[in-house]
Amino acid sequence: MDGPSEPLTLTSEEVSELHDKLRAARHNINNSLSLIIAAAELVKLKPDAASRLIDQILSQPDRIVGELSLFGLEFETRMKLPQD
Repeated sequence: MDGPSEPLTLTSEEVSELHDKLRAARHNINNSLSLIIAAAELVKLKPDAASRLIDQILSQPDRIVGELSLFGLEFETRMKLPQD
């Protein structure tokens, strides 16, 4: 991976902003994973609930990918890295 061609300087506000975005992404990803686990546990206990929960379970990976992509784009932009 190629880095920036020049030294990079971030202000404390920019670092704080990026850190806040990382924390938000981590929180949202943990929420999605918790929903998957809770729904799977519920299906284990009540198999008849599977049809009601399957859409919720299947929507979480897209949310996780979206969170990672959003943060990755912000990080790459701030660090002046080539975007995939």
